[in-house]
Amino acid sequence: MSRTGLYIEARIRADLDDLWNHTQEPSRHQRWDLRFSEITYLPRANDEPQHFRYATRVLPFLTIAGTGVSAGERERPDGTRTSALRFSSPHPLSLLAEGSGYWRYVPDGDAVRFLTGYDYRPRWGTFGTLADRLLFRPLMGWATAWSFDRLRLWLERGITPERALRNWLAELLLRTLVITAGCTGFGEQRFLRLFGPLAASMAYLWPLLLIVAVSLALFKAPLPCTPAARRCLRTPPTRVRAPRLLRTLEDPR
Repeated sequence: MSRTGLYIEARIRADLDDLWNHTQEPSRHQRWDLRFSEITYLPRANDEPQHFRYATRVLPFLTIAGTGVSAGERERPDGTRTSALRFSSPHPLSLLAEGSGYWRYVPDGDAVRFLTGYDYRPRWGTFGTLADRLLFRPLMGWATAWSFDRLRLWLERGITPERALRNWLAELLLRTLVITAGCTGFGEQRFLRLFGPLAASMAYLWPLLLIVAVSLALFKAPLPCTPAARRCLRTPPTRVRAPRLLRTLEDPR
């Protein structure tokens, strides 16, 4: 993986088989992974890597699709598991041209360290490289980490991916409303009417309350039932290398 490659790690308290199934079965994978709207396995022989199609709904009227090939090692001497893949998209509107990556499953006491490393080549020349560096790559890193935490909530707390998304949207809306109210001074007149004659002597409280409310909206940790990218490790603790399994996969194009 290059210096600009993405790395995400989450510690999930779940059975290793459950985690494997939730990440390897397309019907489950597409529910928690924000990066994909649909994943479909293609027919294959028993001794062949698994080819698949994927699609991402960017807008209600725009879906970008691609193909990939993956292989997994479910039984390794050290007790870990590995899954590797290569992928590409011929869609002209897809900034992502082709890439590769891996998942590792590392047992860690009562939990599993679920981690990924991946990288890709952007298209559109110099403009695509700049857009990727400034916007798309940070967004992909955030989306991957957010999705990993949504998976964690599903396995640890039984919060379905659909419910987790609703929780996140509701909390985001509440924080936005608080920040908007603080920036516009909304509610100040109601505060003064509420305290009536004491308003003059307590007028100093309103700016203080606004500062506290906006600070909480901006910096308070997300609720335990809300997925958050910040809960995931974004930098590898040690130098990492892509698994050998990745070199056995052909280009999916």
